[in-house]
Amino acid sequence: MRIIHTSDWHLGQTFFGYDRAEEHRIFLDWLGSLIKERNIDLLLVAGDIFDSPNPSAESQKIFYKFIKNITTANPALQIIITAGNHDSAARLEAPTPLFEELNVTVRGIVHRTADGCIDYERHIIPLKEGACCLAVPYLRQCDFPAAESHSEGVKQFYNTLYNMAVGMFKTIIAMGHLQATGSEISSDDRSERTTIGGLDVVNPDFSCEGITYTALGHLHKAQRVSKRENMRYAGAPLPMSFAERNNKQSVTMVITDGNEINIEKIPFDTPVKLLTLPTKPLPLDEVLKELGALPVGVPDSCSPFLEVQVLVNGPDPTRRQQIEQAIEGRAVRLARITAHSPQNEDNKENVISYDDFKKIEPIELAKIAYKRKNNSEMPEHLVKMMSNVIKEVEI
Repeated sequence: MRIIHTSDWHLGQTFFGYDRAEEHRIFLDWLGSLIKERNIDLLLVAGDIFDSPNPSAESQKIFYKFIKNITTANPALQIIITAGNHDSAARLEAPTPLFEELNVTVRGIVHRTADGCIDYERHIIPLKEGACCLAVPYLRQCDFPAAESHSEGVKQFYNTLYNMAVGMFKTIIAMGHLQATGSEISSDDRSERTTIGGLDVVNPDFSCEGITYTALGHLHKAQRVSKRENMRYAGAPLPMSFAERNNKQSVTMVITDGNEINIEKIPFDTPVKLLTLPTKPLPLDEVLKELGALPVGVPDSCSPFLEVQVLVNGPDPTRRQQIEQAIEGRAVRLARITAHSPQNEDNKENVISYDDFKKIEPIELAKIAYKRKNNSEMPEHLVKMMSNVIKEVEI
């Protein structure tokens, strides 16, 4: 059986105000061609199909058009889609009667039977050649029986499914949308962040040893989990933030023969690159020189997104205007400007206790934040204005 594993499409995402619909169309066209060329039997999409629980009409159109085209071109293809934390599980499952006619299975909601028990059988999807897929969406605390921890609850959910399937199927594939211990997350990507204290991080042993391959979604970097060859994140097909600009986008192809597997990462060359200039923050005059060396051209939908890093010593209301003038007529699209202050001993972050934090006056916090951002003291007129605002709030 020949499988393509992908995830985290985030259809409908805008990148600092720029629409990414064309990038997603290019990826899905490429994926459709790949499935046809490689004669794929099964497509697994492990969550975060959409970037928002309320996707735009355009992003839904892109998704449904892909499903229509791919099933028309590959009548024998089976597709299994699970919901991620960004998806509306109910919305994703709504077209189920139509999807079933196209051999497409969607699992977003953990249903319960009339007596209140979890309907585990619904998540065991038969495949060809005596195999099955444990199609598990993003699990919330209410989706599994009470357990000592989130990790333990998720493990019990998978163990129950595995024990039900192991006697009936010779090959078991699993899907999940979660963060597994030992995996690598981006340092500046809000969509990958765990809950406070990492309470939703799951131990890799949730996937039973008898499972042939575990297809994961949620983290945007393609990777193995704790060096386990048969447990992988496919990664996002497009970088979701500048923190992901060095990620290598791909999908994962898995060929199974019983419990023997062969795994191949198939790279996808993203149509729009992410560019950070300079590579390290520099004073504005030096930054402007680097920007002036960018290729001349008219920006279009495939021009790189540009992040500009500037070393600052204080507020400068003309900074953005100067940068915009420097890139005028250059084949880039300005996404954001990040201002960095020189670090010194007076400006280092110190860890304080919660009790000490509560003792700091709001105006002092404002002064600290201003100094860290601008490397200068807050002007007296801003101090006075902030003090007046605080007094009004406290009344």
